Amino acid sequence: PKELQQQSKASLKGDDGKKLIPARKQQALIVARRPDSGGQEGTVISLLANHFLVQFDPSQKIYHYNVEITPHPSKDIARAIKQNLVNNNSAVLSGAIPAYDGRKNLYSPVEFQNDKLEFYISLPIPTRKLASPYEEMSDLKEKHEQLKLFRINIKLVSKINGKELTNYLSKEDDDWIPLPQDYLHALDVVLRENPTEKCIPVGRSFYSSSMGRSKDIGGGAVGLRGFFQSLRPTQQGLALNVDFSVTAFHESIGVIAYLQKRLEFLRDLSQRKTAQLTSEERKEVEKALKNLRVFVCHRETVQRYRVYGLTEEATENLWFADRDGKNLRLVNYFKDHYNYDIQFRKLPCLQISRSKPCYLPMELCVICEGQKFLGKLTDDQTARILKMGCQRPGERKTTIEGVMRGNVGPTSGNQEKEFKLQVSREMTKLTGRILFPPKLKLGDGGHVRNLTPSRHDRQWNLLDGHVSEGSTIERWALISFGGTPEQKSNVPRFINQLSQRCEQLGIFLNKNTVISPQFESSQILNNVTLLESKLKRIQRTASNNLQLLICIMERKHKGYADLKRIAETSIGVVSQCCLYPNLSKLSSQFLANLALKINAKVGGCTVALYNSLPSQLPRLFHIDEPVIFMGADVTHPHPLDDFSPSVAAVVGSMNWPTANKYISRIRSQTHRQEIIQDLGAMVGELLDDFYQEVEKLPSRIIFFRDGVSETQFYKVLEDELQSIRCACTRFPGYKPSITFAVVQKRHHTRLFPFETDQSSTQNHFLYENIPPGTVVDSVITHPNEFDFYLCSHWGVKGTSRPTHYHVLWDENQFTSDELQKLVYNLCYTFVRCTKPISLVPPAYYAHLAAYRGRLYLERSESLGLFRSTSTLSRAAPPKTAPLPKLSENIKKLMFYC
Repeated sequence: PKELQQQSKASLKGDDGKKLIPARKQQALIVARRPDSGGQEGTVISLLANHFLVQFDPSQKIYHYNVEITPHPSKDIARAIKQNLVNNNSAVLSGAIPAYDGRKNLYSPVEFQNDKLEFYISLPIPTRKLASPYEEMSDLKEKHEQLKLFRINIKLVSKINGKELTNYLSKEDDDWIPLPQDYLHALDVVLRENPTEKCIPVGRSFYSSSMGRSKDIGGGAVGLRGFFQSLRPTQQGLALNVDFSVTAFHESIGVIAYLQKRLEFLRDLSQRKTAQLTSEERKEVEKALKNLRVFVCHRETVQRYRVYGLTEEATENLWFADRDGKNLRLVNYFKDHYNYDIQFRKLPCLQISRSKPCYLPMELCVICEGQKFLGKLTDDQTARILKMGCQRPGERKTTIEGVMRGNVGPTSGNQEKEFKLQVSREMTKLTGRILFPPKLKLGDGGHVRNLTPSRHDRQWNLLDGHVSEGSTIERWALISFGGTPEQKSNVPRFINQLSQRCEQLGIFLNKNTVISPQFESSQILNNVTLLESKLKRIQRTASNNLQLLICIMERKHKGYADLKRIAETSIGVVSQCCLYPNLSKLSSQFLANLALKINAKVGGCTVALYNSLPSQLPRLFHIDEPVIFMGADVTHPHPLDDFSPSVAAVVGSMNWPTANKYISRIRSQTHRQEIIQDLGAMVGELLDDFYQEVEKLPSRIIFFRDGVSETQFYKVLEDELQSIRCACTRFPGYKPSITFAVVQKRHHTRLFPFETDQSSTQNHFLYENIPPGTVVDSVITHPNEFDFYLCSHWGVKGTSRPTHYHVLWDENQFTSDELQKLVYNLCYTFVRCTKPISLVPPAYYAHLAAYRGRLYLERSESLGLFRSTSTLSRAAPPKTAPLPKLSENIKKLMFYC
């Protein structure tokens, strides 16, 4: 509906380009439709996808009831209450086995006896009526009969059927209809009912020991295997997307043992019996334990407590008032009542009530199982989790099929029968296409000037070729941090070989540094002021026009972030870091990778397309009508961090028609804000830069947006398209055509090669990943919007994750073939390697730039430049600290790559 789009464009802007509030009422934006029946180019490949078709009876009514339970229970207890109801009140519930989400929604396939029902149920739950958690019930009999009474009110909210959903999926209707969320949500809850009963639910995934033993990943965490499931409307109908999944949980061990594993300074506990925690240590311990659920082992009880914090005082100094208001010393109390001598008297106690003092000694508490590990995993933990989740395609496929046929999966109970659903146990068969790789252009100096990557993994090498644009680096310096005498003695050889490797690639790196290599201790990286003065001295010695600083470290160090921040915001030099262990072997591959990054950072580039974009997509692109490719991403702090800003980055290509050099803009913004706040300003600046470089404004803007979840698509499109248009109004009469596409790597669709010919199943094909260039735009994609899956890289480990591209707005009127070819070709132009990457480069660069912004921030926070007191209730996010400003002379370079 192009006219609608035209109207909506007009309605979104006032005369000054500011957003008009009533725009939505007049004419909401309409998400782009698929322009054709899908692409045609490439060779056909048979595939399987981990989507399982769900057939539903559109006339099957679902009765949606609202559930109110008082007092408000946890999800687990709410489910127990529901189970009790179903078992004991079958007649009133018309014999139904309803599905329940553990909160307010109950779905039944038949109508209950009344639209409003009220029940009273008693469950044996320990009550918190005790004056303190220490008191015993005098008599066991009394203890067992301690029941808690709940009132349950159930009332009918609506009766829904699947006719609208069938309509939505059928595609017959040319008119735009919204997705019928209510019926979809009901079916989603229905298919989650059994896994929820039998597994630990986390988000949209379920974890269970029935899928394999848990694995210790160190630091008080264990990895658990499980599966993800979600219902998706697709071209073939309603499909259940099921995937293998792994996540980290807190290990269920004693709190003291847990802290020993989790915190370095508590490894040796013997000294903790004599020395108190410092205030810094106390903060760390509190951070590690806050909000965890624990149970006690000094008495029989199923009561669970949540840790709210630590006591200010050490255990030996704690007193509390008993029932009669008598003051008791905690240590004596445990000796008298339980004949227990508290060992760790110098440690604080756990505070387990928000308001009144309720203390538990750490050594008597155990961490409850089934709690997802929040906070940041260490590098080692991450590596172990990834290893657990890393399965070759054949293995992953078997695991997923096992879930669909197993006894904890979505089809393991009677919900399917109750609601008249038929869920396929077979993966979806479909065909994809393998796009042809583009011909690449290398530099003029080499023997090989162009090549078409013909290897199965589409890698190419630069053995006889030069980079497409080699730079000249006359003035550079080297600084080393740490390293053994033997390691340091390798530096001259390293300089020599790197210079030679650069020369082979068509890059000039002077064999002499402007100042002899500087050898510093690793400690310098811990001292910001000293580090800055050392770097400034090098820059001064180089009469303030150093082109490159190479830094060698003995191992990864958190001072890396300071180094980058100082170099890029205070001194104005691009830097390349590497590690001493890599210098001992000096492989040709390592030197080439280093050379490619250095070349890109100082303004060169690795590779270009031999046939320029205008010659490849002549209907759309013209040599004298430049196009800018933009990428945007927002990175958020990790889950437990409730005050750090989010970081947004936007990059834009600065050359046409080569389109392989990208300038960045990075900003911090409100904590966890999804939408890019300063997008208008950032895009405006990039358009300015483009104009300076190309001497024309781009006539088309192709904008790739990463980091958006499906629920936010519309909101992001609405706000950010408006911001981009606003940026364009800075230039009188400038109205480029805009294409806005969302890029997603975080989804759970996986594609597997499928041999139709049974005889060849013996071959290794089944264990291989799908080849680079595999594109799928039918069967498992959106019923009528413009999206496709493209796997542009060769998966060396695990199972490849195809990238999902979803076009939300398209004024350039791409065909499926044109956009798929464009994206795939761009994937070959990434500067850091000689192979196609898995994500379109502008989105990848935006991700790298945002990561760099996060580095700048994290170190300034840990240096205490701004600190927020951590509070339990999330207050309004604090004021956002701006990022330090980039130095002028590196602003236009790809310093972040």
